[in-house]
Amino acid sequence: MSSHPSTAETIEAALERLSRLHPKKIDLSLGRIERLLDALGRPQDRLPPVIHIAGTNGKGSTAAFLKAISEAAGERCHVYTSPHLVRFNERIVLAGEIVDDARLEDAFARCEAANGDHEITFFEITTAAAFLLFSETPGDRLILETGLGGRVDATNVLAKPQCTVITPVSLDHQDFLGDVISDIAAEKAGIIKQGVPVIVGPQTPDAEAAIRRAAERLKAPLSIWEQDFRAYTEHGRLVFEAEDELWDLNPPSLAGSHQIINAGVAAATARACGYSPEAVSTGLETARWPARLQRLSDGPLADIIAEGEGALWLDGGHNLSAAESLASSLGEMEAGRERPLVLICAFSKNKDATGFLAYFEGLAARVIAIDFQGGREGAQTPGEIAEAARKAGLPAQTASDLTEAVRDAISDYPGARVVICGSLYLAGQVLALNENGSVQSTPG
Repeated sequence: MSSHPSTAETIEAALERLSRLHPKKIDLSLGRIERLLDALGRPQDRLPPVIHIAGTNGKGSTAAFLKAISEAAGERCHVYTSPHLVRFNERIVLAGEIVDDARLEDAFARCEAANGDHEITFFEITTAAAFLLFSETPGDRLILETGLGGRVDATNVLAKPQCTVITPVSLDHQDFLGDVISDIAAEKAGIIKQGVPVIVGPQTPDAEAAIRRAAERLKAPLSIWEQDFRAYTEHGRLVFEAEDELWDLNPPSLAGSHQIINAGVAAATARACGYSPEAVSTGLETARWPARLQRLSDGPLADIIAEGEGALWLDGGHNLSAAESLASSLGEMEAGRERPLVLICAFSKNKDATGFLAYFEGLAARVIAIDFQGGREGAQTPGEIAEAARKAGLPAQTASDLTEAVRDAISDYPGARVVICGSLYLAGQVLALNENGSVQSTPG
């Protein structure tokens, strides 16, 4: 038996090593990554056309729709998203394929060598590795999602993307972005570039005003939801309207009424980038994005639910806007109207569990509180979450782990809809359980 560590173990070791290159988990600035990218030969200048996405909610789903649209048009599409659900590799998609361990480890090593003894955050150096890989892999398109904010996010080093997108902005990461919507929107709008088209999803008036100011200052053409374009369902189809165009499209593959908005934003972006209605229609129908109101029919947890003739769903939404969208979508599901709804929840320490769960008052029969392992901020205790649920007007109990929580839910409520929600870290744990693996934890 070989004494050499497996590649997976090597990746884990590399992630741990990269996390120690800066004393802070998050330190928003562009100086460090610009220095490193210069040392690497400026890979960000050798990328295919880029769609750069910022926002609070819907970034990942919009990116998934755009990837599928790009591929429906016959393109080789790169994608950069964060965080991952199970394996770090998920964050970097090269020409349609998740990066393999060997290429990822090599990119990390080259970035470490180029960085030398300088401080750099985990997200900055891994973003530099992503740019290096994208620049060296033939591709026709890069879908680039910001990590946190926009103006000083490590992804915001491109001189001229083809298009920028700002999905709905709401309160999240207040410890880094503040708690005033207009200020948060101004940070997100920092990705807007001189003369580059901007597609804007639904916003509060204050957020829209901040984005509009940034676009006007940079003479960036604006296209705003409900003003310049819109999307809605009709007779089982998705209708997209923009100026004098009307597209009859396939309905989006991702479940939930909020995905109509994300699909509409993706369609408007695709239109601005020159994609055909046919590619958009195919892409909307074929897009895949785990843990976004995802129906789980396989795996050990789904097997337990099936024994009780219930249904199991997984959603990684974790802020108040995501809770509102999830509650609305669950309330609209025809099949669920006569079936009790049980929420299995975990939350990071910096999340408003009471505010999240308040959207389910009168909708959920019970909350079962658990925790998760890892995560950047750590988890609230099940007891804290149960108390938060009771404050929100919901009956609550705790469970020691996912399996016990699912057994309790389907035992107490046969035939129930069981929804696991509240944290992307918890969602990753569920998906890892289905793969008989564990989540690769990182600091960012």
